[in-house]
Amino acid sequence: MDVYYFYSYSTAGWMALQALPLIASPTMIVALLSPEVREASTLEVYFSRMLGFTLITVGVLQVLLTGSVPLSSRLTEAGGTTTDSDDPKAPYALPTLTITALFHAAYAFYTYAMWTQTDVFSFGLGTMGSGVLFCVGLWCILFASSDGRISRKTGADKRTSGFPFKNKEADKRKGKKGL
Repeated sequence: MDVYYFYSYSTAGWMALQALPLIASPTMIVALLSPEVREASTLEVYFSRMLGFTLITVGVLQVLLTGSVPLSSRLTEAGGTTTDSDDPKAPYALPTLTITALFHAAYAFYTYAMWTQTDVFSFGLGTMGSGVLFCVGLWCILFASSDGRISRKTGADKRTSGFPFKNKEADKRKGKKGL
């Protein structure tokens, strides 16, 4: 499994993990967060469950819009999913990847601020989880957003340059004299 699929499925899983307590037991969440023990109001239950459903929806959209789940029966020549803009399976992959990475960055920043203010361990876990997913998402944006120009003969990337060093062996094969 490559990093791109790992990020896509991990984001969906992380959001589902956060959504389950919000949907299943909003009264317990309110009891844990409020200073006095009380029953959750109808509005608090509504907002808790709607946030949970929203997190699940964003997680599913992340998987679908990045092309991790092929929505057509036609496969590419290489058999893999890329984030190229001309790939028909994932035309929204890079924007979706960017938005979810920014979500993880904002969430990690917020949970870190709450962690330093309250010293609650679960905020530290949220900071680590979203921070790791932000770093993986940033890596995917920077390095997994194109499949490169790989030579079939040598396996090297064709976009590389000889600056500041010359490739004397390649120049010999081409018939050029190396400097």
